[in-house]
Formats: sequence, C-alpha cells, structure tokens
Amino acid sequence: MTPKNSSPEPEHHRSGTSKAHARRPDAPSAGPLRGVRGADGTRPAQLSGGVVRENNRNQVRPATEGWDQQTTPEGRPLLQFKSPRVSQPPAHLADLTLEERQAKLKELGLPAFRAKQLSVHYFQHYTTDPELMTDLPATGREELVSAMFPKLLTEVKRLVTDNGDTIKFLWRLFDGSLVESVLMRYPGRITLCVSSQCGCGMNCPFCATGQAGLTRNMSAAEILDQIVQANRVIAEGGLGGLRRDGGHDAERVTNIVFMGMGEPLANYKRVMNAVHRMVAPAPEGLGMSARNITVSTVGLVPAINKLAEENIPVTFALSLHAPDDELRDDLIPVNSRWKVDEAIDAAYGYYKKTGRRVSIEYALIKDMNDHAWRAALLAKKLNSRGRGWVHVNPIPLNPTPGSIWTSSDPDVTRTFIQTLEDAGVPTTLRDTRGKEIDGACGQLAAAE
Repeated sequence: MTPKNSSPEPEHHRSGTSKAHARRPDAPSAGPLRGVRGADGTRPAQLSGGVVRENNRNQVRPATEGWDQQTTPEGRPLLQFKSPRVSQPPAHLADLTLEERQAKLKELGLPAFRAKQLSVHYFQHYTTDPELMTDLPATGREELVSAMFPKLLTEVKRLVTDNGDTIKFLWRLFDGSLVESVLMRYPGRITLCVSSQCGCGMNCPFCATGQAGLTRNMSAAEILDQIVQANRVIAEGGLGGLRRDGGHDAERVTNIVFMGMGEPLANYKRVMNAVHRMVAPAPEGLGMSARNITVSTVGLVPAINKLAEENIPVTFALSLHAPDDELRDDLIPVNSRWKVDEAIDAAYGYYKKTGRRVSIEYALIKDMNDHAWRAALLAKKLNSRGRGWVHVNPIPLNPTPGSIWTSSDPDVTRTFIQTLEDAGVPTTLRDTRGKEIDGACGQLAAAE
C-alpha cells in the first residue's frame, strides 16, 4: 500500500519521537507555513483557506514505470473489489472457532477434547508435525493431522538482512500463488508484516504488488499461518537482532501490520476472522493484544465504517499519501470512488467510535507530494475535525536515481514534518527496515 521504495514498519516503530503534542481543542493553531520560503527565498503564493503553494517547485505527476495499468473503457485505472472466482484452500483448523473445531472432530467420530489438543500444538507449539503430537493416539494420528492441517504455506525463499533482525519470506500457497511477509525484531517486540491477498486490485501506480492485479483473497488460515510459521522460526533461533544491553527480547510475534500484499479491507470477512483468531486466548487463538494489530487501507470508506463497529480495538491506519483530490485521484485510484475528505471523515469516525488514535501513512515522494503547502493542507484538514485523534507517519523512500518514485530531499522532508508539527499535528518519520532485501511495503511482488 505504500510506494515500492518504502519501509514496512508501522507507527509503533520509529526513528524518533515527534516533538509535537496534540494541543487542547481550544488552543490557537500555528500558522500553516511559518518560515517556509521558496528556492529563491521568496514566500510561497497564498491560496484559499490559509494554505499556500510554493513558488519554483516542480510538480511530478504519478505514472507507472515499466508496466501498464489496467484501465476501464473510460480510461480510468481498473479497480477490483471482488476476488475472482477461483479455488479456495481446504478448510484448516485456524479457519474455525474452538466450538467449530469440536464439531468437526465429532463429525470425524473423535472426542471433542481433541480440538483443544490440536489447537495447543498449532497456536502454542507452532507445529503441524504429527510426530511431535505424542498426546494423540498413534493410530489415526497422521490422518487426523492431515484432515485438520492441510498444507497452506510452503517456504520458497528466505532473505535476511546483514544483521539478521529482518527476514522476508516468500511463500507458495496451495494453488501455486506466491505471497510475501516480513518479520522484524525491535527492542522488546517483534513485528510481522502480513499479506492478505494474492496480488491487489487497487491498481496504484507506485506499487509492485498490484501490477498483475488481484488473483484471489487469502483465507483466514493462510493469513494466520504466516504468523505461526514466523513464530516457529523465532523459536528455532532464526531471527537475529537480540539485545546486548540485558533488556527484554520478545519470544514470539507481538505486533501485526496488515501492510503486506493486498488491500486488507477488500478481503474484509477473512481478515476479520483472522484478527478474531489472533486476539482469542490460547489455545483457541494466539492470545495477542488487539492494540498491537494494525489494519491499513487505501480508503475503502464503507469498510472503515464497518471496522469501527467490530468492537475490536485494533490500530487503524489510513494510507493517504496526498491531501488533495487532484493528486490523489491519480496516486490512489480508489480516490475516484471515495474522496480525501470522505476517507478522513471515516478515519475520524473510527476514532470517535473506538477512542483509538488513527495513523495517517504518507510516503514522501520527491516533487510529487512532498510540498510544504500539502503538509499545511493536510494539517488543516486533520485539525478541522479535532485535536489529539490522529498521528501522521511520513515514510521515507529509498533514493532511486532516474525514477519519479524517489526520496524527498532531506531539507524538504524536514520542512514537511516541521509544517505539520507547527500546526500541532503529532508527526514522526517512520523508521526504515528491509530496504536491502526489498522488504518494504509496496516492494512485495512475490517473484521467485
């Protein structure tokens, strides 16, 4: 969901802490572009609503590089909200609630208590190996395991950063589809960036994932198996980056971000089934904290509103990347369906319903969306809905010479952040991870 040269980490993991703090609702707003000047030293031109546009700044327009977007007969980028009708993976224990697992075992002529034993092995021991399930009768054990744990993900490739604290996995699914996930260790926590679809139907021009369109939705169990397999790797000592200061090291995945392949809210039912299983106490699920699960979207407004009614306090992230419809219509094609203000309204509604602060993801792209006037416009739109409800995460891209999808200049990045902070919007530049292994969100293209 974020540009192909960016980092996979969410707002939980930063390179620094914002100096800005949410002001009281009655506090006066700072000037939109205090002290900002153009390249020639002149002040930017004044626009309506107190927002100003810089003089002498280029405006690069979004365009694909090396591939062609699928388009409608009217010439607009094609959007795929529904998965094609293709075969789905066989039912897996992780697709079912504990009660449903018990019912299935009774259908197989087995006692219901076996459901708990199988669940312990999968969600707590991270195994589907019948040889390790010695609490099950030897007779029929392999057949039972085969019925409850059909093979979902097969590891094809594993790329590890030089210091060992980040791993990108390439998985092959039952039908040959390929997806990727990225595992990252931080002091005291471990984050996994998971995929939710094979491909993506949002057709964003900057995203490697969406170039081939949407193949199919992933099942809840396929989403969850990314976590279970990552936990197995951690338990086996496969993830480096352990602390040397005597501090606590996490022993399993503690944080989930739905920022891998796919648009999570376009696969709403299966994603939410997976989330329910993530937060369910062991052994029904993984026993994770909902607050450590981040669900991201490019702006599917009806699904955002539905998410607010789920009564699960996940962290919500809106991948905005532009505050004006003129640019976002081309940068994020779904903006042709739900405009910037509609998406921000839905994000604010999520905050009002849940009390959970919302994250705005904003990849800084040189001369495309990094203008200070856009930072001022973004601050104006966020502050008009209230204070203290939102946090902005500018995302640095990798420098990519010759590409329009390249990093902002450092001074431009500082000005963009300072503009938001001066307006009272909490802002933190996101930490970067996985660049050397193409592990950034939007870089995930699942190629062997």
